Amino acid sequence: MVTEEREGLTVAQTQGSDPSMEHDPPDVPFNVAAVEGSELDYVQQAIQGGHPASGGEFTRRTAELLAADAGSAEVLMTTSCTAALELSAMLLDLEDGDTVIVPSFTFTSTALAYARQGAGLVFCDIEPRTMGLDPDHLATLLDEHVRAVVVVHYAGVACDIEGIRRVLAPWPRVRLIEDNAHGLFGTWRDQPLGGFGRYAALSFHETKNFVCGEGGALLLNDADDVDRARVLYDKGTNRRAFMLGQVDKYTWKDTGSSFGMADVLAAYLLAQLEQRHVIQAKRRRVHDHYDAALTPYADELGFEVMQVPEDSGSAHHMFYVLLPDRDRRNDVLESMRKKGVQAAFHYLPLHASDAGRRFAVRETDCPVSVQVSERLLRLPFHNNLTEAELDRAAAAFLDATAAAARSR
Repeated sequence: MVTEEREGLTVAQTQGSDPSMEHDPPDVPFNVAAVEGSELDYVQQAIQGGHPASGGEFTRRTAELLAADAGSAEVLMTTSCTAALELSAMLLDLEDGDTVIVPSFTFTSTALAYARQGAGLVFCDIEPRTMGLDPDHLATLLDEHVRAVVVVHYAGVACDIEGIRRVLAPWPRVRLIEDNAHGLFGTWRDQPLGGFGRYAALSFHETKNFVCGEGGALLLNDADDVDRARVLYDKGTNRRAFMLGQVDKYTWKDTGSSFGMADVLAAYLLAQLEQRHVIQAKRRRVHDHYDAALTPYADELGFEVMQVPEDSGSAHHMFYVLLPDRDRRNDVLESMRKKGVQAAFHYLPLHASDAGRRFAVRETDCPVSVQVSERLLRLPFHNNLTEAELDRAAAAFLDATAAAARSR
């Protein structure tokens, strides 16, 4: 049996298997999206207000909350994090021969947003401390063709921002972009993630800390980008200038698309964000429970527990462990599944994928990405896991890891 992770869920692929082997729903699911506050009331208000499409009052309030947190010049609420990344790619005004450096260990959206705008891709390896872009490898990839570097704050832990800034300092033309799908309300040296790049993309997919089903946002951290971004955001028109009374009519000005998040979704999201301190405290509890339950056995059973560097404030998006190798990891996953606990692995390295080979301008070696992809296991993680469920998940992991170690 092969298991493939997609957007945080484990999908069983039983190639040629008997349908009778389909499994019951897990007793401890990997993810459960929860209502935490006034979501349903706000959605009703958005519908009754007569403007459930994009650009309404809830969209404005949500964008203002996010801008205040990150210190952004403007925040544009989008239909997904993918859409936000695509909008950032359009703002680069890419030309023939331009390239964008992206991590190999990430979701496809981080790369495809730039490939579909015509950029050649250059895949960079990660470093094992944060699972973020490796500054040393990045330094070997930069040249006059690079227009942007995209970083990911994996698991809500800041990548090596200091190292990446140092490497990019001699390259002022290169824009830094944060794929902050995991990192909302995480920090680095007490500064919010999402506030370091020229642009930053957020995700509100059902698997994230704060959800509206499907949604995203683009943070604009340079005021010079706001006017152009607004035109691209509004289907290539100067609608925003018209709404502000700056022009007497609006018309088609540029390329663009329909990026706007529906106000009814923004209403749901705003209620979630208003509970951000409650939600993050719940997720911190889950992280701390796993850490306390597993760390004492790590050396004995031969696994590694995720670490949060001292200069980082985690967003508590997930909790992962690293097993010695792929076979051991897969054995543990299968054993936990049989015990009713839904764990998952994560990304397959993009540089080795069919599309990665197609869109890469040159081959790069990303050994840490390969190794981490084969060894990483994520435990069930959501806001309202009970103490009993956490104990059961931890016990299932420890039992499975001990059994796997004995069998080898």
